[in-house]
Amino acid sequence: MATDQLSATFAALADPTRRAILARLSTGEATVNELAAPFEVSLQAVSKHLKVLENAGLISRGRTRQWRPCRLEAAPLAGVADWVAHYRRFWEDSFDQLDDHLRRLREAQEGNRDA
Repeated sequence: MATDQLSATFAALADPTRRAILARLSTGEATVNELAAPFEVSLQAVSKHLKVLENAGLISRGRTRQWRPCRLEAAPLAGVADWVAHYRRFWEDSFDQLDDHLRRLREAQEGNRDA
């Protein structure tokens, strides 16, 4: 079953360990051992997380002699940003309506105190 890129990206981002790995990779390349260090999980578990991230296109793995660094591939995150931006107008309108409602409530409350 083929999965669209946005769904694969969201599925990969759904796990906090994978998000932490991406955050670490945003500072530069790292080996699997370096990525696994802060987590209390096995190296095999971290490798599985890396495979999910790699399948989603969020990371790539290089090869330099014995060193296989992982690096962040941010392009799929642009799709997430675009998708979220689509709903930004909805959120802005909702917040504007809430602001108007709260302003009317304050005005009514101030009017009741003056009476």
